[in-house]
Amino acid sequence: MPSFFIVSTPIGNLNDITKRAINTLKSVDLILCEDTRVTTKLLDAYNIKKPLQSYHKYSNLNKINHILNLLEKGQNIALVSDAGTPAISDPGSFLVSEIVKKFGDNIKIVPIPGPSAILAALSVSGFFADRFRFFGFLPHKKGRQTAFKNIADEKDVVVFYESKHRIEKTLIELYEVIRDRQVVLCRELTKAFETIYRGTAKEILDKLKKDKIKGEFVVVVDKK
Repeated sequence: MPSFFIVSTPIGNLNDITKRAINTLKSVDLILCEDTRVTTKLLDAYNIKKPLQSYHKYSNLNKINHILNLLEKGQNIALVSDAGTPAISDPGSFLVSEIVKKFGDNIKIVPIPGPSAILAALSVSGFFADRFRFFGFLPHKKGRQTAFKNIADEKDVVVFYESKHRIEKTLIELYEVIRDRQVVLCRELTKAFETIYRGTAKEILDKLKKDKIKGEFVVVVDKK
């Protein structure tokens, strides 16, 4: 029975990869990745020589069928994302669904856990996150106001991602609906310029404007 491995990779610091992840990537026949250039840097750091193929949100059904055919032929395949755990707010979830749909229990799907920006941000937030809601990336236009209303109404801790292009606008909109609820903003987690901001959304925005805005952000909102 061939295996399909969901392999978590570092969200920034290459030293965060697990030994099991390294051994898995060395053992498979093929590695699927979002961007071959990004994954090549990781593989080169650990002297892993395996063929790469791209799989991302723009991959069509022909690519998915190609992957399914490779599994049917008995190949062991690993899926990685550019950073963190694949299939979480990630197109890998659709691929896993298609594998389950076609093969059921005839393909072993194996999680290789590791870095996660969501859990890293929650761990340093100081919020009691015995329960939390993850919103992924908020909609850019359609459904955006509904998303903010849902965040405002949510009684548990909320986590979501945001890009450098929209983070200021997001903090302004967030403050309008949650006012003085506490927020933790994590920037460039595990990288050289990792920064963690705490306060209301308005206070964080004021701090952020003094810094160079770069990288991806994780926003954590405390419960009501």
